[in-house]
Amino acid sequence: MRFQLTEDQRDLRAGMRELLRGRFGRDALRAAVDSGASVDRALWRELGEAGFFALRVPEEAGGVGLGLPEAVLVFEEAGRALLPGPLVATELAAGSVPGAAEGAAVVTAPDLAGGLVAYLAEADVLLGAVAGGGEPVRSVDPLTPLHRVPGARPPEAWRAEGALLTAALQVGSALATCGTAVRYAGEREQFGRPVGAFQAVKHLCAEMLVRAEVARTAVYAAAVTGDAGEVAAAKLLADEAAVRNARDCLQVHGGMGFTWEADVHLHLKRAWVRAEQWMTSEEAEEALAGELLAAL
Repeated sequence: MRFQLTEDQRDLRAGMRELLRGRFGRDALRAAVDSGASVDRALWRELGEAGFFALRVPEEAGGVGLGLPEAVLVFEEAGRALLPGPLVATELAAGSVPGAAEGAAVVTAPDLAGGLVAYLAEADVLLGAVAGGGEPVRSVDPLTPLHRVPGARPPEAWRAEGALLTAALQVGSALATCGTAVRYAGEREQFGRPVGAFQAVKHLCAEMLVRAEVARTAVYAAAVTGDAGEVAAAKLLADEAAVRNARDCLQVHGGMGFTWEADVHLHLKRAWVRAEQWMTSEEAEEALAGELLAAL
């Protein structure tokens, strides 16, 4: 079976990439890291106006009326740009929480194990949690603040879609680090030659590309079929691609990659957090095992 994007889908992806390139490029990313501002309300509203959150809201309800395949395309671009904020929870709540579709409300949910909630202080609405405050928890990612909320439970009905949209974010990150590694390998010279001319670096970059494209294919397929097993496989592959590509990108950069000034570490840290959101690798493996056993 072949999955080909339509012209409208390609235009949608290109338009979102252009919007984010203009509004959340590298300078904006580094400014957010330096200031600790993880949710830009003005940008959030711009995303709402562009239909980012309302893509799957029916037209009769004021939305765009598209489907999950289109949603994963725009989330892939958000992952490529390392856009912070509770994007997944707000998109999932767009049809039920007033203001979410328009970007006027920031919605979060306990999508991590142990009752952890990302962006609690920045959110207007917290889904799936009992009343009460939260205790701040140190986060590995400077743009993903975490709180532990007693009694918080992830919205089970949204777990599969949340996992798939998170996988799309991971794919975008994996593609971004692959591109970064290839560019750096072509610019950085050793012994009078670009490091990309060395076979070991070539193989490393090729493996990054294959890993990212396999994960992207799995995410697109799961968005089309909606099959629970395919969603689990897509999350598993996307998490691996995002984490391993960030690590390999660090290796291509050498010592430079480990510095605060380089952006590679931001992709790695975000990938670590996303790998624990909505569906962990252990949960995905259990889901796939259950599918295989059921087929026996």
